[in-house]
Amino acid sequence: MPITSKTFVRSTALLLLVGLLALMGIVGTTLWLVERTQVYFNEVVEAREARGATVDLRALLQDAETSQRGFVITSDPIYLDPYNDALPLIAEALARLDAVLAPYPQAADPLAQLHADIDFKLSEMNRTIDLVAAGQRDQAIEIVGTDAGNQAMERARSFFEALISAADVRIDSGVRDQRDTANLLRIVSIVGALAIFAVIAGAIWAVLSYTQELANARKAVEQANAGLEERVRERTADLGKANEEIQRFAYIVTHDLRAPLVNIMGFTAELETSVEEVKAYMEDQEVSADDPVASQARLAATEDLPEAITFIRAATRKMDGLINAILKISREGRRQLKLEPVELNEIVEASAAAVHHQVAESDGAIETDIRVGQLITDRLSLEQILGNMLDNAVKYREPERPLRVDIRARHVPGNRVVIEVEDNGRGIADTDHERVFELFRRSGSQNNPGEGIGLAHVRTMVRSLGGDVTLTSQLGKGTTFTINLPRDSRGFLGRLGA
Repeated sequence: MPITSKTFVRSTALLLLVGLLALMGIVGTTLWLVERTQVYFNEVVEAREARGATVDLRALLQDAETSQRGFVITSDPIYLDPYNDALPLIAEALARLDAVLAPYPQAADPLAQLHADIDFKLSEMNRTIDLVAAGQRDQAIEIVGTDAGNQAMERARSFFEALISAADVRIDSGVRDQRDTANLLRIVSIVGALAIFAVIAGAIWAVLSYTQELANARKAVEQANAGLEERVRERTADLGKANEEIQRFAYIVTHDLRAPLVNIMGFTAELETSVEEVKAYMEDQEVSADDPVASQARLAATEDLPEAITFIRAATRKMDGLINAILKISREGRRQLKLEPVELNEIVEASAAAVHHQVAESDGAIETDIRVGQLITDRLSLEQILGNMLDNAVKYREPERPLRVDIRARHVPGNRVVIEVEDNGRGIADTDHERVFELFRRSGSQNNPGEGIGLAHVRTMVRSLGGDVTLTSQLGKGTTFTINLPRDSRGFLGRLGA
């Protein structure tokens, strides 16, 4: 089944999620098992320490008791050497056992009994040794014969046996728990590894499938576009011819329109002179109030005809301006572009200098930040584009604040540059953002002279260089025009001419 881009993204995301969950599960389980292993290890260590302390203490007591009995029986001082060696070590071993059992409150009472039994036994052994040394062996044997010391020793031995047995059980249990934990960790690692391998295999399959689909799609596109370039050249050539025909038509039409317009303007001038004479004559004549025809003739000569001629002259001037605008665009369209190396910073500075005095009148300023070097483009077109932008900024500035214009330029991907002209003027309404680029269309209040061809001319010139122009604006705050141009227009014009 073919894998689409959306399926590829979803499957990849799902595989990454599964892999992440598997990894988190492995890490979490491993940490938990390691922690449990550490707990079991600590328990085994504690049990071994308790067992070792118990065995050592039991052995020392047994050595001391054996030594004491040998001395009582033989009266030979040599038997007291183990006793004398064991006495200081018994206290240390008992202290170790106290430290090991300190965390266990349930051992407090048995441990106290052990202390009492050991103290009693050591005291008995010490008395019997002193009596034998003083030659009173019978009294020493009598003390031993009471069996009190033996009973204390038996209680101590019972305590030692119980503690050693509990330690052995705990050691066996801890070792078994550690073994089980290690086995579980091994199983978790194997399962996790299998899950991760499955995720990797799925990801590889998805990538290979998607790559194959891309290769197939590219092959299909190459086959479909085998003759596209030739068709594009043909269509571009046809479009160029149609554009030339339109420009010629516009040029011819405007010339044909100008001839009758010139006649109208000439006859209007003659009519205006005649009307002035008629007006002067009628003003000098006395008109009877009883003659309504004379009154109407005087009103027509002194007011109606001069007003009508004024309207005619204004209309002809406007029509003349529109014809001149069409001629200007037609001539610009027929002008052969001259592509040459151009330093953008120089053109920006020259364009800013041309309107500097107008900006300075309102305490305004023009700031530039040009991060683009040399362009291959038509210098005159670029000068006219920037000039129109700055003229618009000056013409439509906000009277209540100083005009500020920022001109920025930077490189963008695709071997292109972006030029931004930002002002703090009166702005353009949202509904007019595209409308202002149409021929003879203007935005906002029409309190400034103009025919509405400036921005249309700008867009025509920008597109002739292979670029485009857009704007962003907020009414009452300002406007930013963005011009996107190729860094080298020869490629675009070359495609048009091919």
